[in-house]
Amino acid sequence: MKNVCVITGGGSGMGLAAAKFMPRDKVIVVSGRTQAKLDHAVEELGMLGYEAYACVCDTSKRDQVRHLAEYASFKGTVKNVIHAAGVSPTMADPEQILRINALGTVYVNQEFSSVMESDSVILDVSSSSAYVLPKFLIHEKIYALAEMDEEKFLRKILHLSKLPRSDYEKAGLAYAFSKNFVVWYARQCAFRYGSKGIRVLSLSPGLVSTGMGKCEAREGSKILSYGVQQRMGRPQELGFAIAAAADERNGYLAGVDILCDGGCTAGKKLKQKLSLS
Repeated sequence: MKNVCVITGGGSGMGLAAAKFMPRDKVIVVSGRTQAKLDHAVEELGMLGYEAYACVCDTSKRDQVRHLAEYASFKGTVKNVIHAAGVSPTMADPEQILRINALGTVYVNQEFSSVMESDSVILDVSSSSAYVLPKFLIHEKIYALAEMDEEKFLRKILHLSKLPRSDYEKAGLAYAFSKNFVVWYARQCAFRYGSKGIRVLSLSPGLVSTGMGKCEAREGSKILSYGVQQRMGRPQELGFAIAAAADERNGYLAGVDILCDGGCTAGKKLKQKLSLS
């Protein structure tokens, strides 16, 4: 059977860029919520010599994620899952952000781990926003509710997300929680599925010049001044990083988050330390 790479959010941006760095002998299955965007991605990949397919999937719906896993398994042996689907603060309200970004990651990891075999990889795409939360706001016991009681998980995170004044700031805090959760959950899954030979990790991009990144540029670009190159990342740069990390040959890279933000997070911390010294 052929080996399959599944990319949620693969119709554009970093997801599609990652697909173009995968080995040509992989069958690529791209998923997302818009059929036309997926069709265009499949056409692009086909012109590059890939065997590619599209499958519409809203990752906030477990039944649709299960269908995606079954569809991909029908195409061959699922070797790589790159979970890049997600929404940003300008795209959705706090509850939608948590359902898509956080609970969607639970559904993807659970449903795909049930059809994957040894020597396979799940890479969950997070965000550098995962690193902005103060420690006193991070409660891992609340995160654990995502698998036990989804509605209670949502209620508690949404309550915390009401702390800021403006709607955008509320959505931004919910987004930070959702991405911090992704890093935490990927780490849990790494140790849970490691005995099955399924390697799990996460990767946290900074601000990237995709459609989503440009929507957040007005607010998010403030952090670029702390970066090594003081610019947004390019989709192909993040695509290569994601594809390399998700390649099954990179077998010892597991249970960690890769912060790929041009040094912005580190630069901000360094400047804060220098200002206090």
